[in-house]
Amino acid sequence: MYKVLVSDAISDTGLSALFEHPNFTIDKQPGLPPEELINIIGEYDALIVRSQTQVTADILEHANRLRVIARAGVGVDNIDVNAATKKGIIVINAPGANTISAAELTMAMMLSLARTIPHAHISTSQGKWERNSFKGVELYEKTLGIVGMGKIGSEVAKRAKSFGMNILGYDPYLTEDRAEQMGITKATLDEIAQEADFITVHTPLIKETRGLINDDYLAKTKHGVRIVNCARGGIIDEAALVRALNSGQVAGAALDVFETEPSTNMELLNHPNVIVTPHLGASTVEAQEKVAHEVSEEIIEIFETQSIRHAVNMPQISGETHKKLQPYITLSEQIGMLAIQLLKEAPEKIEIQYFGELANGSTDLLTRNMIKGILTQHLGDSVNLINAHHLMKDQGVTSNVFKNPKSKGFASYVELSLLKGKITSNIGATILNGYGARIVKMNDYRVDVRPENNLLYIRHTDIPGMIGRVGSILGDFDINIGTMQVGRADVGGEAIMVLTLDKNVDDDVIRVLTSLKGLKEAQFLELPIME
Repeated sequence: MYKVLVSDAISDTGLSALFEHPNFTIDKQPGLPPEELINIIGEYDALIVRSQTQVTADILEHANRLRVIARAGVGVDNIDVNAATKKGIIVINAPGANTISAAELTMAMMLSLARTIPHAHISTSQGKWERNSFKGVELYEKTLGIVGMGKIGSEVAKRAKSFGMNILGYDPYLTEDRAEQMGITKATLDEIAQEADFITVHTPLIKETRGLINDDYLAKTKHGVRIVNCARGGIIDEAALVRALNSGQVAGAALDVFETEPSTNMELLNHPNVIVTPHLGASTVEAQEKVAHEVSEEIIEIFETQSIRHAVNMPQISGETHKKLQPYITLSEQIGMLAIQLLKEAPEKIEIQYFGELANGSTDLLTRNMIKGILTQHLGDSVNLINAHHLMKDQGVTSNVFKNPKSKGFASYVELSLLKGKITSNIGATILNGYGARIVKMNDYRVDVRPENNLLYIRHTDIPGMIGRVGSILGDFDINIGTMQVGRADVGGEAIMVLTLDKNVDDDVIRVLTSLKGLKEAQFLELPIME
């Protein structure tokens, strides 16, 4: 019999799977003070919380029986995930349970924008009758651009089609086949800007999407476009949006999320052409029941079948396997990050090869790490070691893993290849005894590069003076070079340079470098510090 403590207010309907299961007993005690939770937490196998309970390291220190912490929602800011991981406790959430609620809110926002419903309500409730002041537009036969075709974006597309809208969809993982199946048109971000009457964003907030809708992008849009954001604050540059609203380039905006929350941007909040709500995407009775139902079902699966789908951490690995894989754990994720940056697109296929000693045993953790590094580029921190395979399949990406115990010139060697049509990128890496991690192959060129934060990848013609010119340009921009590695296939043919730098390079540096005769490509590659 497994004991589950529910320490926040969660509906019994959502917890019905646990209540009805013969192997679980449920103890609901919402609003427990921390000291009381510390006193009783040692009696329970699982803990379910929403946002009120703060699951701290002090509480977890007394949780010697606890195996699962479930957040009936998405964010886990109220849970000390690191402390849970150290105790070997799985932390799960319910990332997809708000899909329908968020999609429906998006449609409500779009309709409100089209017909100026909130403004008309305020006016009429004040005793006015200003029919001529609130002339709207129809959704019928308008073009909707959806930026981000994940679960929520796809649900928005279904609903918008029922209004007779023409749908343009952008997503790094959206294929022509899937777009055709959905009855939409695959488009680029620029095509959406040029053609869409309405634009709605449904992407995670990551480096690549922060400020995605900015001054430059808004200048490309159709005059009088209407914009909706029920995804994440920060995807839209709020200052740029206000400027576009003031100029009339954007006719209206509907926002449920903001750069900082609660928002204090009164120029935006009070703008006459803006509709705002206080982050209501998941605030429905159904969504709250679904999140409880989802975590309840997963708790049962974890204890009954050891199946884990939505963990935000990874159970500790111990013993000989951990000792063997430990040097490669960080390196494997870095390999994925480098390969996806070199590919510049979402892959269709992933191939991983293990050689030498690494091939003689389980490498699943390293494979998951590589996939996590790849997917994080476009999916952000929604990817973790537990759901990496699941999300990869969701994006329509296939994978193959090959093992060969024969040496590849190193005691252990791993190589990752990403394929998108005829475009490929590959990274080979190893751990050199006494020297640490090394990237020894990049796009079929032999190199010897230590993974560092700031890397500059240059593809050029092998001609005299190229190295000096590159160094001189970086010096002009006050960028110090740590190391430089050169790889080439033939004398006078194509070659690459890989430089480690003391700081990042911006677009101006890249423009000057690529203006050099014989320099075909310059790309800044970033690797975050990972412990």
